[in-house]
Amino acid sequence: MPTYIARVRDSQGKSKTEKINAESLVLARTTLREQGFVVQDLKKSQGFGNFDLKKIQNSFVKVSIKDKAVFSRQFAVLVNAGVAIVRSLGVLSEQCSNPKLKKALMEISSDVQSGVNLSDAMRKHPDCFDGLYVSMVQAGEVGGVLDDVLNRLAKLLEDVARLQNQIKSAMSYPIVVGSIAVIVFLAMTIFLLPVFAKIFKELGTELPPLTQFLLTTSELLRSPAVFIFIGILVGGIIAYQQYYKTPVGRETIDRLSLKAPLFGDLIQKSSVARFSRTFGSLTRSGVPILTCLEIVRDTSGNMVVAKAIDGARLDIQQGGQISIALQKDGVFPPMAIQMISIGEETGELDGMLMKVADFYEDEVEQTVKSLTSILEPVMIVVVGGMVGTILMAMYLPMFKVFDKLG
Repeated sequence: MPTYIARVRDSQGKSKTEKINAESLVLARTTLREQGFVVQDLKKSQGFGNFDLKKIQNSFVKVSIKDKAVFSRQFAVLVNAGVAIVRSLGVLSEQCSNPKLKKALMEISSDVQSGVNLSDAMRKHPDCFDGLYVSMVQAGEVGGVLDDVLNRLAKLLEDVARLQNQIKSAMSYPIVVGSIAVIVFLAMTIFLLPVFAKIFKELGTELPPLTQFLLTTSELLRSPAVFIFIGILVGGIIAYQQYYKTPVGRETIDRLSLKAPLFGDLIQKSSVARFSRTFGSLTRSGVPILTCLEIVRDTSGNMVVAKAIDGARLDIQQGGQISIALQKDGVFPPMAIQMISIGEETGELDGMLMKVADFYEDEVEQTVKSLTSILEPVMIVVVGGMVGTILMAMYLPMFKVFDKLG
């Protein structure tokens, strides 16, 4: 039977720690209440030698945007139907397929049952519910429109997931094709060329520079020296990752990514679309403007965009307009700035932000299609060139052999 550690307050108002054995967290909380305690905090004991395999497995599981979108949609339906929040969370936790989200929902249900607000209970699980989600739920609780906010959250998460899938589709094609091309090139260089090298050696044919270069490369790839190259490559990747974790490194790389050919425009449009969709959803749900900008800054995904949003937040805090503040760093396109300015003037900022998001999401979709149409022939030429180079290296010496025989 699991052991739970509880921080409780007794009938005299004194706080103390209690240890209790129970079948579940809910039963442990119920038992403590029956004993006259007010439960302040309750968690499972992690004693020495207590090997929790399920917890280790859950640590590798991620809660996807799709998981949160499905949960939000189902939660909204239950709340709108008049089902109590605790019961709704219990029903959804039972049918949840994601173990990490399932565990979080059970603990949230237990916290809500003990009198904690839904948003405060969700805030304890940042791996499942980020600041954006918690802030919108909190606004829904305060305004008494939790079901509407949950529906907006579901729509927001579905749009974000769709946008991410479009970008992944644009990125995945060249990565997959390029990887296959490199594998084919290496396989032919390592395994096929040495077979022909023996034939050329027996015939005593003078090898062309291209063939000699590829044979030298083949010998290098089959020698222990290749591990040095692999070590340098792995070291370079680790150094890049460590550099990207630093504020200066992340800002530098993110700034270069916005200026990258082909993909820079796609990254900028997707960032603007994500900013507009999230900002519009938050303001429509009743979250204060400055809080919205803090949340949007943290979920922007690009350090340059985040700095521009943070600079705008500081200007707005001093009484400036949103559109003028966002215009300073030149990160946001002029069209987006103009539409936000119109939204401020007409008092329909949230609606205009949604239109900006719709426009740039369509732009992302068209950019993805254009990139795919450009990259397809380019990758075909690259793959053909790599394979053709190997074939030329193999057949050029044969022509000399045929000349000698002639």
